[in-house]
Amino acid sequence: MLGSVLRHGLCDDLTIVSDDAGQFDILLHALCWVHTERLIHKMLPLNETHRREIAQIRDQIWRFYAQLKRYKSKPDKSQQKILRHRFDEIFTQKTSYATLNQTLKRIHNKAELLVVLDRPEIPLHTNGSETDIRDFVKKRKISGGTRSDEGRRCRDTFASLKKTCRKLDISFWHYLTDRLGIGEQTIAPLPDIITERAALATGF
Repeated sequence: MLGSVLRHGLCDDLTIVSDDAGQFDILLHALCWVHTERLIHKMLPLNETHRREIAQIRDQIWRFYAQLKRYKSKPDKSQQKILRHRFDEIFTQKTSYATLNQTLKRIHNKAELLVVLDRPEIPLHTNGSETDIRDFVKKRKISGGTRSDEGRRCRDTFASLKKTCRKLDISFWHYLTDRLGIGEQTIAPLPDIITERAALATGF
């Protein structure tokens, strides 16, 4: 599907946000800030000084993340240079912990961590996608599988519809009754709602 979209010149500015897994290094690639910070969070300090330096770096990262969130909600090109400079300050600093310094150097990937400065509509993390996948896996485990391909498609379709309704703040029950012709039909087709809200979000 993606290959066909790109071949026909549609959505050639698509961006993918990932945890840096190799299979996702396609299109315009952006890194997930939550996964990136975990590289620091998981580090084991060798002494109290290391522990303090790790805590200080993590605090700086989350403060910078908060700045990016504010920029994302209200983009201001005059802030881009300031944010890029602060990014460099955080990830080029030296500490007494050599492993921490190496990790900071590894994270210093401005091209993929600051994509949001030019594309403020993209998310800063992949938590939403991971939640979607977890919900699907839980449903699959509870159901114990399906008896046929048709049953699998039915399960996956309804799971997708439920998740889409939730993201659009639409009652899934009301959506189903609307589609079954029960009561007044007031809910527009989901693709139309998505298109309308995307247009409002991007200003097009």
